[in-house]
Amino acid sequence: MEPRPQVESRTQARAARGRTSLSPGVGPAPQPAGWPPADRAPDPRPDRARAARPAECGAGHPQVARLLRTGPFAEALRAAIAASGLSLERVQDRLRRRGTTVSAATLSSWQSGRNRPERPSSLLALTALEDVLGLPQGALAALLGPPRPRGRRVPGAARRSALADVWSGLDDVAQALRRVDTRWDSSLTRLSSTIRIELDERGRERSKWARQLLLADRDGPDRWVTVYRLERPGPPPLVRAAPPCRTGRVVEVPESGLLVAELLFDRPLVRGETIIVESTLEHRAPRPFSTRIESTLHVPVREYVLEVRFDPAALPVTCHSFRSAGLDSRPQEKLLRLDAAGAVHAVALAAGPCRFGIRWSWDDAHGTGDA
Repeated sequence: MEPRPQVESRTQARAARGRTSLSPGVGPAPQPAGWPPADRAPDPRPDRARAARPAECGAGHPQVARLLRTGPFAEALRAAIAASGLSLERVQDRLRRRGTTVSAATLSSWQSGRNRPERPSSLLALTALEDVLGLPQGALAALLGPPRPRGRRVPGAARRSALADVWSGLDDVAQALRRVDTRWDSSLTRLSSTIRIELDERGRERSKWARQLLLADRDGPDRWVTVYRLERPGPPPLVRAAPPCRTGRVVEVPESGLLVAELLFDRPLVRGETIIVESTLEHRAPRPFSTRIESTLHVPVREYVLEVRFDPAALPVTCHSFRSAGLDSRPQEKLLRLDAAGAVHAVALAAGPCRFGIRWSWDDAHGTGDA
């Protein structure tokens, strides 16, 4: 007679199932690389831990990746937070651990589109937020566009000043701009600009290097137009574009020391795409003697950096940065100190339209530029 099969009680079955999930050699399901994050301890309850973990998060999430390319900012942020599986309170806590204080109400207003980060402190917080959400640095900032006008709205205030309008008072510049293609200037948001000039041992300008981080506000931009004018008449500098850009049309007016040049992109940009544009202006003999560098910001710029590098044999007596509240207002000055390498720099955040620059003074030996 065959032996009767054993019948497990319900209690024994439940115990067996519990032993199976924790039996030697058979552990919980393997965790994906990089999980859990450093600041999150794994939930001791396997089912809860698996439910709290999204399958894809950060820039690897298809919807997040698409919105980081196309925007708008609020939708991209909302999708990134949802993909992270974190509540606004948890996001706020992780920001706090990184030394950044942002309220949950502020995060809610950003992801709903009611407000957006514009002040310098908010832009710094946005960098930390990108890190918390596992996004590439600058991914969300690139979607912000120019700062929105504050205060009482004036008709036409939200419209960007055209490049030709800013220089309309100078006939030579206005005429030169008509010989190049400036139609895309108002379609490029300036996210970051860095300008650096180097002076020789006689206090004359060797070169001017510029780097622009630009964001296309619509499809089509294919060039950047740069305008440079010497303080005194003389031969304009030579312009060189760094790859992937190349030099397009160049207009020179030696009578006024004017240079207007097109820097052509390798291809037209699509809306939401960014590009880095680098160029160098190399001065021809006789190099211009200089006591200042000034930029006219006719549209808002999130970050604008000016740097002046002096030759160790010709250091200035004093240096000041200056910035105006508008294109026609009186600038405010700030004393600058040379660093160990003989250089000074100034930074303007959320700037423009305004005039921004650095001026310096020489001792008697360099006061005329004839040393």
